[in-house]
Amino acid sequence: MGIGKERAVDTHIACRRIYDRPDRSDGVRVLVDRVWPRGVRKEKAHLDEWLREVAPSTELRQWYGHDPARFAEFRRRYLAELRESPQRQAAQHLRLIARRHDLTLLTATRDVEHSQAAVLVEWLSPGSGPST
Repeated sequence: MGIGKERAVDTHIACRRIYDRPDRSDGVRVLVDRVWPRGVRKEKAHLDEWLREVAPSTELRQWYGHDPARFAEFRRRYLAELRESPQRQAAQHLRLIARRHDLTLLTATRDVEHSQAAVLVEWLSPGSGPST
């Protein structure tokens, strides 16, 4: 599905690993990692967009280290980053896509539930995040 096509307001937002096989229900597929995932060829990624600007800062990502014990604090800090440019602009772009299309946020992270993609799904859900 192309990004430019209009869709009904009732859309679905999900997050998955980029290594998972694409699904017809994915809708618009956006990679939200700052670094390109290992072992994934760009022509085989089945992406609509790579939005690295929405990823957590390098400093925050390194501090977090994908340690589930740090997830609550990571979430708090990442949500704060989403209120600032350039992450804010990139996140608002995702919000616009999510209003018109089903959206799947892709990450290379093994523990998707404790990733920036999961925080973004929460942020993009109706009633969350700053208003546009």
